[in-house]
Amino acid sequence: MTEFLVVMSTQVPDGTADGEVDAVRAREAAHSRQLAAQGHLLRLWRPPLQPGEWRTIGLFAAADGTQLEQVLAGMPLRIWRTDEVTALDSHPNDPSGSGVARRPGRGPEFLITMTITVPQDTPADVVEETTRREAARARDLAGRGHLVRLWALPPGPDGRRTLGLWRARDPGELMTILESLPLSGWMTIETTALSPHPNDPIRLG
Repeated sequence: MTEFLVVMSTQVPDGTADGEVDAVRAREAAHSRQLAAQGHLLRLWRPPLQPGEWRTIGLFAAADGTQLEQVLAGMPLRIWRTDEVTALDSHPNDPSGSGVARRPGRGPEFLITMTITVPQDTPADVVEETTRREAARARDLAGRGHLVRLWALPPGPDGRRTLGLWRARDPGELMTILESLPLSGWMTIETTALSPHPNDPIRLG
Protein backbone atom coordinates (compact mmCIF):
# COMPACT_ATOMS: atom_id res chain seq x y z
CA MET A 1 0.00 0.00 0.00
CA THR A 2 1.16 3.51 -0.84
CA GLU A 3 0.51 6.40 1.52
CA PHE A 4 -0.85 9.70 0.24
CA LEU A 5 -1.21 13.13 1.81
CA VAL A 6 -4.47 14.74 0.69
CA VAL A 7 -5.38 18.38 1.26
CA MET A 8 -9.16 18.59 1.01
CA SER A 9 -10.80 21.99 0.43
CA THR A 10 -14.58 22.24 0.74
CA GLN A 11 -16.75 25.01 -0.66
CA VAL A 12 -20.42 24.69 0.17
CA PRO A 13 -22.58 26.39 -2.50
CA ASP A 14 -24.32 29.57 -1.42
CA GLY A 15 -27.90 28.97 -0.40
CA THR A 16 -27.34 25.41 0.79
CA ALA A 17 -29.58 24.74 3.78
CA ASP A 18 -27.85 24.16 7.10
CA GLY A 19 -29.77 20.92 7.50
CA GLU A 20 -28.35 19.57 4.25
CA VAL A 21 -24.80 20.50 5.32
CA ASP A 22 -25.30 18.78 8.67
CA ALA A 23 -26.63 15.64 6.97
CA VAL A 24 -23.67 15.43 4.59
CA ARG A 25 -21.23 15.95 7.44
CA ALA A 26 -22.90 13.17 9.43
CA ARG A 27 -22.58 10.79 6.46
CA GLU A 28 -18.96 11.89 6.05
CA ALA A 29 -18.21 10.98 9.69
CA ALA A 30 -19.80 7.55 9.30
CA HIS A 31 -17.98 6.92 6.03
CA SER A 32 -14.68 7.99 7.60
CA ARG A 33 -15.10 5.29 10.23
CA GLN A 34 -15.63 2.73 7.47
CA LEU A 35 -12.52 3.89 5.58
CA ALA A 36 -10.48 3.70 8.77
CA ALA A 37 -11.69 0.15 9.41
CA GLN A 38 -10.71 -0.78 5.84
CA GLY A 39 -7.21 0.66 6.33
CA HIS A 40 -7.61 3.47 3.79
CA LEU A 41 -7.98 6.43 6.16
CA LEU A 42 -5.05 6.66 8.55
CA ARG A 43 -5.21 10.20 9.99
CA LEU A 44 -7.17 13.45 9.68
CA TRP A 45 -6.18 16.94 10.86
CA ARG A 46 -7.29 20.54 10.59
CA PRO A 47 -4.65 23.04 9.42
CA PRO A 48 -4.76 26.73 10.37
CA LEU A 49 -7.84 28.27 8.73
CA GLN A 50 -9.03 31.72 7.76
CA PRO A 51 -12.59 32.73 8.71
CA GLY A 52 -15.03 30.85 6.52
CA GLU A 53 -12.34 28.48 5.18
CA TRP A 54 -12.97 24.72 5.30
CA ARG A 55 -9.90 22.54 4.77
CA THR A 56 -8.80 19.16 6.05
CA ILE A 57 -5.50 17.30 5.72
CA GLY A 58 -5.73 13.53 5.47
CA LEU A 59 -3.27 10.65 5.41
CA PHE A 60 -4.62 7.84 3.24
CA ALA A 61 -3.39 4.44 2.08
CA ALA A 62 -4.26 2.80 -1.24
CA ALA A 63 -2.79 0.35 -3.72
CA ASP A 64 -2.24 3.14 -6.24
CA GLY A 65 -3.57 6.49 -7.39
CA THR A 66 -6.55 4.90 -9.12
CA GLN A 67 -7.74 3.19 -5.97
CA LEU A 68 -7.15 6.35 -3.97
CA GLU A 69 -9.38 8.30 -6.35
CA GLN A 70 -12.11 5.70 -5.86
CA VAL A 71 -11.76 6.10 -2.09
CA LEU A 72 -11.93 9.89 -2.25
CA ALA A 73 -14.79 9.90 -4.75
CA GLY A 74 -16.91 7.84 -2.38
CA MET A 75 -16.66 10.35 0.48
CA PRO A 76 -19.93 12.29 0.90
CA LEU A 77 -18.27 15.71 1.10
CA ARG A 78 -16.64 15.16 -2.30
CA ILE A 79 -19.71 16.80 -3.90
CA TRP A 80 -18.41 20.16 -2.61
CA ARG A 81 -14.72 19.40 -2.36
CA THR A 82 -11.48 19.53 -4.33
CA ASP A 83 -8.51 17.37 -3.37
CA GLU A 84 -4.78 17.99 -3.73
CA VAL A 85 -2.93 14.65 -3.61
CA THR A 86 0.76 14.03 -2.88
CA ALA A 87 2.14 10.50 -3.10
CA LEU A 88 4.51 9.71 -0.24
CA ASP A 89 7.54 7.43 -0.55
CA SER A 90 9.19 5.47 2.24
CA HIS A 91 12.06 7.10 4.11
CA PRO A 92 14.88 5.11 5.74
CA ASN A 93 14.54 7.14 8.96
CA ASP A 94 10.77 6.65 9.30
CA PRO A 95 10.06 5.37 12.83
CA SER A 96 7.10 3.31 11.59
CA GLY A 97 8.09 -0.33 11.50
CA SER A 98 11.72 0.46 12.39
CA GLY A 99 11.62 -1.34 15.71
CA VAL A 100 12.40 1.85 17.63
CA ALA A 101 10.89 1.78 21.09
CA ARG A 102 8.75 4.91 21.18
CA ARG A 103 6.93 6.55 24.04
CA PRO A 104 3.67 8.35 23.26
CA GLY A 105 4.27 11.90 22.08
CA ARG A 106 2.97 14.88 23.99
CA GLY A 107 1.71 18.18 22.69
CA PRO A 108 0.26 19.20 19.35
CA GLU A 109 1.32 17.73 16.01
CA PHE A 110 3.09 19.54 13.18
CA LEU A 111 3.72 18.65 9.55
CA ILE A 112 7.22 19.75 8.51
CA THR A 113 8.41 19.84 4.91
CA MET A 114 12.21 19.88 4.78
CA THR A 115 14.22 20.76 1.69
CA ILE A 116 17.83 19.66 1.99
CA THR A 117 20.34 21.50 -0.19
CA VAL A 118 23.92 20.27 0.23
CA PRO A 119 26.55 22.85 -0.84
CA GLN A 120 28.22 21.71 -4.05
CA ASP A 121 31.75 21.75 -2.62
CA THR A 122 30.88 19.55 0.38
CA PRO A 123 33.14 16.44 0.48
CA ALA A 124 31.32 13.14 0.03
CA ASP A 125 32.60 11.77 3.33
CA VAL A 126 31.16 14.80 5.18
CA VAL A 127 27.77 14.22 3.55
CA GLU A 128 27.90 10.53 4.46
CA GLU A 129 28.85 11.18 8.08
CA THR A 130 26.23 13.91 8.51
CA THR A 131 23.57 11.64 7.03
CA ARG A 132 24.60 8.87 9.42
CA ARG A 133 24.32 11.22 12.42
CA GLU A 134 20.94 12.41 11.11
CA ALA A 135 19.63 8.84 11.14
CA ALA A 136 20.85 8.32 14.72
CA ARG A 137 19.27 11.59 15.84
CA ALA A 138 15.99 10.63 14.15
CA ARG A 139 15.94 7.36 16.10
CA ASP A 140 16.57 9.27 19.33
CA LEU A 141 13.77 11.77 18.62
CA ALA A 142 11.40 8.95 17.69
CA GLY A 143 12.18 7.26 20.97
CA ARG A 144 11.36 10.49 22.81
CA GLY A 145 7.98 10.76 21.06
CA HIS A 146 8.85 13.82 18.96
CA LEU A 147 9.27 12.23 15.51
CA VAL A 148 6.10 10.32 14.65
CA ARG A 149 6.49 9.62 10.90
CA LEU A 150 8.87 10.54 8.09
CA TRP A 151 8.36 10.24 4.33
CA ALA A 152 10.32 11.10 1.19
CA LEU A 153 8.74 13.60 -1.20
CA PRO A 154 9.46 14.03 -4.91
CA PRO A 155 12.68 16.09 -5.25
CA GLY A 156 12.29 19.83 -5.75
CA PRO A 157 14.47 22.21 -7.77
CA ASP A 158 16.49 23.06 -4.64
CA GLY A 159 17.21 19.56 -3.41
CA ARG A 160 15.72 16.46 -1.89
CA ARG A 161 12.63 16.86 0.26
CA THR A 162 11.12 15.05 3.21
CA LEU A 163 7.81 15.32 5.04
CA GLY A 164 7.70 14.67 8.76
CA LEU A 165 4.97 14.40 11.36
CA TRP A 166 6.32 15.80 14.62
CA ARG A 167 5.13 16.44 18.16
CA ALA A 168 6.27 19.20 20.49
CA ARG A 169 4.84 21.18 23.40
CA ASP A 170 4.90 24.40 21.39
CA PRO A 171 6.59 26.01 18.34
CA GLY A 172 9.58 26.99 20.46
CA GLU A 173 10.32 23.42 21.48
CA LEU A 174 9.75 22.31 17.90
CA MET A 175 12.37 24.74 16.57
CA THR A 176 14.85 23.59 19.20
CA ILE A 177 14.29 20.00 18.10
CA LEU A 178 14.70 20.79 14.41
CA GLU A 179 17.84 22.85 15.02
CA SER A 180 19.35 19.83 16.76
CA LEU A 181 19.22 17.79 13.53
CA PRO A 182 22.68 17.30 11.99
CA LEU A 183 21.29 18.28 8.56
CA SER A 184 19.71 21.49 9.88
CA GLY A 185 22.47 23.66 8.41
CA TRP A 186 21.53 22.47 4.91
CA MET A 187 17.80 22.55 5.50
CA THR A 188 14.91 24.93 4.88
CA ILE A 189 11.57 24.10 6.46
CA GLU A 190 7.88 24.77 6.02
CA THR A 191 5.74 24.18 9.10
CA THR A 192 2.00 23.47 9.31
CA ALA A 193 0.51 23.39 12.79
CA LEU A 194 -2.18 20.73 13.06
CA SER A 195 -5.34 20.69 15.17
CA PRO A 196 -7.38 17.58 16.04
CA HIS A 197 -10.14 16.58 13.63
CA PRO A 198 -13.29 14.95 15.04
CA ASN A 199 -13.12 12.18 12.41
CA ASP A 200 -9.44 11.35 13.00
CA PRO A 201 -9.19 7.53 13.31
CA ILE A 202 -6.96 7.93 16.38
CA ARG A 203 -9.69 9.89 18.14
CA LEU A 204 -12.36 7.46 16.99
CA GLY A 205 -10.10 4.53 17.99
